[in-house]
Amino acid sequence: MRKSDFFFELPEDLIAQYPLPERSASRLLCLDGTTGEIDDRMFIELPELLRAGDLLVFNDTKVMPARLFGRKASGGRVEVLIERVLGPSMGLAHVRASKAPKAGTEILLEGGFRCSVQGRQDDLFLLMLLDGRTVDEVLSAVGHIPLPPYIDRPDSVSDWERYQTVFAKASGAVAAPTAGLHFDEAMLERLAAKGIERAFVTLHVGSGTFQPLRVDELDQHKMHSELCEVGSDVVEKVNEVRQRGGRVIAVGTTVVRTLESASLKGSLTSYKGETNLFIRPGFHFRCVDAMVTNFHLPESTLLTLVCAFAGCSEVLAAYRHAVERKYRFFSYGDAMFVTHKPHA
Repeated sequence: MRKSDFFFELPEDLIAQYPLPERSASRLLCLDGTTGEIDDRMFIELPELLRAGDLLVFNDTKVMPARLFGRKASGGRVEVLIERVLGPSMGLAHVRASKAPKAGTEILLEGGFRCSVQGRQDDLFLLMLLDGRTVDEVLSAVGHIPLPPYIDRPDSVSDWERYQTVFAKASGAVAAPTAGLHFDEAMLERLAAKGIERAFVTLHVGSGTFQPLRVDELDQHKMHSELCEVGSDVVEKVNEVRQRGGRVIAVGTTVVRTLESASLKGSLTSYKGETNLFIRPGFHFRCVDAMVTNFHLPESTLLTLVCAFAGCSEVLAAYRHAVERKYRFFSYGDAMFVTHKPHA
């Protein structure tokens, strides 16, 4: 398949720049993967779509305030995005400057913190903080929430709360698992009261999640790698759900990738490590029965995943419907509830 197969027209005014006042106040577009039927609902109606004994799986990653601003000794402005923390004072980062810094370059960050460029690993720079400072210390003091590139504004105080799920726990992401942003404590309590169980996996979402497909043929795309973890407790819960006929429902594409990465040998096993799994049409899903997800960028790997799950024609028809009905798109936008289309 070609990337053009995943293109759709999206008016810019449908890209949500701010979250709604209430997390669970968004709309919910339901897509039945078996029939292709589309239904306009509200997110607060999600419990009505689930059954007692179903299992919701969430991503408990926590977004780091990973964006830093500073200057080179020459005075040139620099923007740093910490992609991965490697140690107390070391990290891999994207560095934006008028000219790519060389090894040995020192960067003066806001707050008087300093770091030096140690070298490069592909497109990332290896940075070391100076003066005995730690990455956590610097990010806590002067870091900014790394809002996605399609949100055209600086981060604000409210983003520290709203660009974070209420169950965020494991720090390490530079982007939120956005499907989880719709869940508040009241919704979680309603789901529990209905007998819907929950489990948590971890996938530290990287900035590569926003990268569009850059090659025409999908088979030529090189997927970015992210750290993920599936605990033995999750494996046990999934097996219990399967035995009693319940469904495994992934909250977000990151959970789908994590569970399916840990199921590649045929059944779900505990796993901790990297995943660069690229899910596209033709993929055989082994673990996930349904998913909650936001709307995704045209010609993106996230959209190919949803199309693989519920069918290309069905998903793109749902997206056209969402545009016509003026749903809000992307990270702070509305949600979908999608069931699997067998042999999509």
